[in-house]
Amino acid sequence: MRPELSDTAEYILRLRYLKKDAEGNVAETPEELFRRVADHVGRAETVFGADAREAGKVADEFFETLTRLEFLPNSPCLMNAGRELGQLAACFVLPVNDSLESIFEAVKDTALIHQSGGGTGFSFSRLRPKNDTVLSTSGVACGPVSFMEVFDKATDVIKQGGARRGANMGVLRVDHPDIEEFVTAKRVPSRLSCFNLSVGVTDSFMEAVLEDGLVGLVNPRNKAVTKTIRARALFDLIVQCAWATGEPGILFLDEINRANPTPDLGTIEATNPCGEQPLLPYESCTLGSINLARMCRREGNGWVVDFDRIAKTARTAVRFLDDVVEINRYPLVQIREMSRANRKIGLGVMGFAHLLVRMGIPYDSDEAVRLAGDIMRHIRLHAHEASRELAVTRGPFPNFPQSIHSRRGDPPLRNATVTTIAPTGTLSMIAGCSSGIEPIYSLYTTRIVPGGISVSSMDPLFEETAQALGILDKTLVEEVKKTGVIPPHSRIPEGLRALFKTALEIPPRRHVEIQAAFQEYTDNAVSKTVNFPRDATLEDVRDAFILAHRLRCKGITVYRDGSRPGQVLTCGLASPCP
Repeated sequence: MRPELSDTAEYILRLRYLKKDAEGNVAETPEELFRRVADHVGRAETVFGADAREAGKVADEFFETLTRLEFLPNSPCLMNAGRELGQLAACFVLPVNDSLESIFEAVKDTALIHQSGGGTGFSFSRLRPKNDTVLSTSGVACGPVSFMEVFDKATDVIKQGGARRGANMGVLRVDHPDIEEFVTAKRVPSRLSCFNLSVGVTDSFMEAVLEDGLVGLVNPRNKAVTKTIRARALFDLIVQCAWATGEPGILFLDEINRANPTPDLGTIEATNPCGEQPLLPYESCTLGSINLARMCRREGNGWVVDFDRIAKTARTAVRFLDDVVEINRYPLVQIREMSRANRKIGLGVMGFAHLLVRMGIPYDSDEAVRLAGDIMRHIRLHAHEASRELAVTRGPFPNFPQSIHSRRGDPPLRNATVTTIAPTGTLSMIAGCSSGIEPIYSLYTTRIVPGGISVSSMDPLFEETAQALGILDKTLVEEVKKTGVIPPHSRIPEGLRALFKTALEIPPRRHVEIQAAFQEYTDNAVSKTVNFPRDATLEDVRDAFILAHRLRCKGITVYRDGSRPGQVLTCGLASPCP
């Protein structure tokens, strides 16, 4: 079975994923890559009592699902399965405690994780603030942001597994005395270039923002309130910086911890680099995504969602991801122990926007929001059933007795968490579908892939649709290449224009509502960028943040087009979108 891959997908695979020989020549085909991954992950079946024939049958099922591009695991799994590194997880969180020893132990561990292909998240909220007393030396503390520079520099010189640059998430609680320095840190574009930043926000802070109340900044060393400030003034500073640079994002810590499956083991303070995977210290998680663009079928003159196919794919994916937990070669002993004790996996989706186009549903419609919830509810139902079935044959995750699932009297689960919505940037290019749950970013997109290489392509579904209607002429192609959107004077029908609205044409409120619809049925969190046009106002960003909290999202990331140099995605061939 040969996968149906676009020229862009073939190029990406050759560039980053396919094995190479000692001279750097590609040494495997895409089909051989999927076989390598399926066979390696399928070996875990023997750990649970399967014989070679049974394990082979499961590996064949994995192979067919991967080759049909119905499901793909995260990049480290595709890169490292069946190879020397053998590290298959993408998401890690490391502890950073208030001592020099802990800080530099975390720097060392970060280097090992990045070298193996993973991304790391940290909460720096436990570090004493800048200029605070250091009793052991009679000196003063550097503060969290200065120590983040050390992590950033270390990350910059580590090439992840020979294929990925290191990525970090830095989190600081909104009540830390150094919060203003943290919020404004990326006003200098070159600073902390290997970090995404998110402010850890509490419900009480958001209430104080709405009521224009006061909040205290608390020294984590001695719990003393060092300063009292207006919550709204700090919130406005966060908004201003997010409007100007796209950072920081916000993590809603109370909402995250309401869903923490193992609160007895600790409070969740940080996530992976893209924010979709909240984790305790030393936890890791392997992610995978169902390609929704392939989860529909023709019925009469239209298309319908194939819910049976989604259910079957979800069950196969859960088994695959649980096998990964078992077969993975972890970079640290502590991570292996925590990961196997909680067995967190993260099954999500990609291709949602393309599914909507097939169904004739505009992304910015009420119907799209309803379908988002229906699909994710269905995935969660069958993914949890699959996890419960694995718990019967393999045993529940070891920390199940200490979990909220046990406390509620729920049937045992094999995995503490099962669902996550990841961004799927490169994976969606391989699968030939739209990214994650995002709208179509542009009808003609230039993407900067690792190595600084530009890859330009027309949205495949737009190209297919325009060709079928006989309107994909040279003039339309050239105009779409210039702007990334349907030109106003083109012959494309209004109904089709509505289906192919791009990210900057979707009202920010709809972006948030789609995220919230998926979040309602997602165990972990949702990676979603709320895109704003260049002329968006501060009030627009402020409203999106407040709406995300009200709709019980676990975090929010915004990006105003053109607000950062070196933008990874651009509309058309060159500059940021108009």
